[in-house]
Amino acid sequence: CVATVTKDGTTAHAIGGLWVLMMCVYAGFVLPLTQMHHWIKWIHYLNPMFYCFYSLMGNEFHRRHMDCHSLIPSGAGYENVSLSNQICAISGAVAGRDWVLGDDYLYKAFDIRWHNVWKYWGINLCWTAGYIGLNVFMSEYIKNVEGGGDLLLFKRGCLPDTSSSEDWDGKVATREEMMLALNGPNADLEEIIATADIFSWKNLDYIIPYDGATRQLLCSIQGYVKPGTMTALMGESGAGKTTLLNVLAQRISFGTITGDMLVNGRPLDGSFKRRTGYVQQQDLHMAEYSVRESLRFAADLRQPKDVSTAEKYEYVEKIIGCLGMDKYAEAMVGKIGRGLNVEQRKKLSIATELVAKPSLLLFLDEPTSGLDSESSWSIVQFLRALADSGQAILCTIHQPSATLFEVFDRLLLLKKGGKTVYFGDIGENSETLLKYFERNSGVKCGKAENPAEYILNCIGAGATASAAQDWAELWNNSPECIETTKEIDYLHAELPKRPENTSAGDLSAKYATSYDQQFWYVLRRTFIQFWRSPIYIRAKFLECGSCALFVGLSFVGMDHTIGGAQSAFSSVFMLLLISVAMINQSHVFAYDTRELFEVREALSNTFHWSCLLLCHTIVEILWSTLCQFFIYICYYWPSRYSGDADKAGFFFFINVLIFPMYYVTYGLAVLYFSPDVPSASMINSNLFAAMLLFCGILNPKRYSPHFWSFMYVASPFTYFVQAFVSPILHNRKLVCAYSELSIVDPPGGQTCGEYFSEYIEANGGYLRANDTTSNCQYCPYTMQEQVVIQYGIKWNQHWRDFGIAWIYIFANVGFMLFGYYYFRVLGKSPFAVIFKLLNPKSLIPKPRHEKDNTIFQKKSGDDKIGTQKKAS
Repeated sequence: CVATVTKDGTTAHAIGGLWVLMMCVYAGFVLPLTQMHHWIKWIHYLNPMFYCFYSLMGNEFHRRHMDCHSLIPSGAGYENVSLSNQICAISGAVAGRDWVLGDDYLYKAFDIRWHNVWKYWGINLCWTAGYIGLNVFMSEYIKNVEGGGDLLLFKRGCLPDTSSSEDWDGKVATREEMMLALNGPNADLEEIIATADIFSWKNLDYIIPYDGATRQLLCSIQGYVKPGTMTALMGESGAGKTTLLNVLAQRISFGTITGDMLVNGRPLDGSFKRRTGYVQQQDLHMAEYSVRESLRFAADLRQPKDVSTAEKYEYVEKIIGCLGMDKYAEAMVGKIGRGLNVEQRKKLSIATELVAKPSLLLFLDEPTSGLDSESSWSIVQFLRALADSGQAILCTIHQPSATLFEVFDRLLLLKKGGKTVYFGDIGENSETLLKYFERNSGVKCGKAENPAEYILNCIGAGATASAAQDWAELWNNSPECIETTKEIDYLHAELPKRPENTSAGDLSAKYATSYDQQFWYVLRRTFIQFWRSPIYIRAKFLECGSCALFVGLSFVGMDHTIGGAQSAFSSVFMLLLISVAMINQSHVFAYDTRELFEVREALSNTFHWSCLLLCHTIVEILWSTLCQFFIYICYYWPSRYSGDADKAGFFFFINVLIFPMYYVTYGLAVLYFSPDVPSASMINSNLFAAMLLFCGILNPKRYSPHFWSFMYVASPFTYFVQAFVSPILHNRKLVCAYSELSIVDPPGGQTCGEYFSEYIEANGGYLRANDTTSNCQYCPYTMQEQVVIQYGIKWNQHWRDFGIAWIYIFANVGFMLFGYYYFRVLGKSPFAVIFKLLNPKSLIPKPRHEKDNTIFQKKSGDDKIGTQKKAS
């Protein structure tokens, strides 16, 4: 129901967290019915968990006889005392019996009666039906998607003076404007093209392991891209267009790649990725950044560090002008519908690569995908102007219109199996291309027919087309293929004679900037991202403030009784639950940034992966610390705990400054090695449940099975609970309520004081009256901190707990860095060994982005370049 009525996951987590906390507090366990304040007690009637808990407890303890392990009084000096003068040290005990009836225990401790069990079970069925009906109703009538078209959002004070939405998108630059922007005035285009580097490839194969065998995705591909030209990479779905593009761009880290990939006839060096740009089909950008800020961020981190900031930003402005983005340069990227539209996002993707100054080649993966005809034409016209200014462009396209198709200079056509069908010039009005296919197919292309669709139908790639001949074999035996091979061989022979480009040596480093610069730019972006995410920040404060205030008011004014001490203990348990919702919220928010980094920024070597993790952790800790301050205000003072500086100060210190460091680092460590948010939530829920179960609150260490005793020591919440509770109850006197007293008659001729003297001396506690001869009213504690000693909570250990908390914080950070590197960067699978044992043919999950090494190596015995990367 909560997910149905809310518009985003962050708000749903906040409201859901508060509702779950309310149900846990008023279920009748941590706060028994007899201790609930009358002005808020009504909540338990609206709590399905209350009826469920009472039904289960009533059913479990009905007619159960529970043997006593401890009698009052007992021990030295009481060996010969009659059972009639002793009583069990448990609620519901009756003097003279060494056992307690389960029904008596439930009634005394929780006010649970057996005759209500089936009634509560029926009420719970009604709640279930009500939730289902409410969920169906809200799903039908509540509309979370707002209507309307795209809405541009601008930074405050940056709204341009534009009269209508039609004026937002400016015209892309012409060839002359592009030449001026990219190469400066008085530049000689012919000289630029003649001296520019040429990228070529030959006999390129790509094989991957598949189902215990291998599968070849690319087969003997050859071609080249010259400066000042646009080469189209086309084929039916599944032909290997994007695969080839990724192989050429060195974005493949799985399988075996063999063949020649050369720049000016020389093997690729470390500068290749810095000298190329890659525009992905998926337009991923930081939603909280403006267009100008996004481009400046890319320029800051991807242009060489010896280029001044002023020069970088000046170049950014040139690219903004060339793409016609001037009027919405200060607009927020946002999400689809509330931010840039599809065309504007595609322009931003292209601009992000251009501001990195790719001097060698620009790769584009279906840049017109998802665009209408007008937007597609605008993008292709820009690419044409970019190529005319000297840029080499290799671009995948999928069945373009005739007008768009003829903008390209060359075509590399693939068929299924990754085999070449054609590589060469397209020609004016596609004449060169059509002559080849008409000659080999015997079918003429109609004047009104789209050449792209015609050639796809010829090779059997259309929706209803089929080919009677093997077009890959035809191409391999054609004169055009022989000429292409000769030209590639000529390039490989003649280009190495050119003087080597010395400027490329400056780009051999993986990253353009130093680590400290990367860290600063990413940290600044992360601060801005949080500041411009009011929904997330509002949800955090809503979650912390409302939950802490609810817990504080529910346990407000707890008296100095045993029940009061147990309530304080339980309130800390409820306080820990708030961090669960906080962690789930952070997962949703951090995942978007991680996805942006892994899909685009990591592959373009924008910055080191550890900058992302550490910067997000730092900023998340700062905001969570501020939230914890509100938790302290809303919980500690309404509960009327000690105002002494040492106790209140230590609680503030551990709760506000230390605890958020722990749960933020823990939560992000879980997210950063998990494949997605649902998996992270599942792992977090199980780990969190284990930590709470074994921290000593629900089950003290002495009552736990011996096998699980190590979990008590290993659980970090063991030490946080001790650090939270010890300042609350230290030096707090205890006076038992009447229901908490153990009442027993002394042997004849003795007063209560005489009868209990040895027992009190050995075990502590006090008597309400020492001189009475019947109904001795014994209270086992004199201080509230004695109640929780059985849980290992002692005030003199609070600084030890503080030190151990730091160990867990550093361990979380270490695991976060190691887990991300091992599982995400290297692409290892935590279940790889299990998969191999159960099924040797199981596919191992692929890495998300490649390792920091060159994937091509010289093979012995020939001049091909290749490498084998085994499955993780």
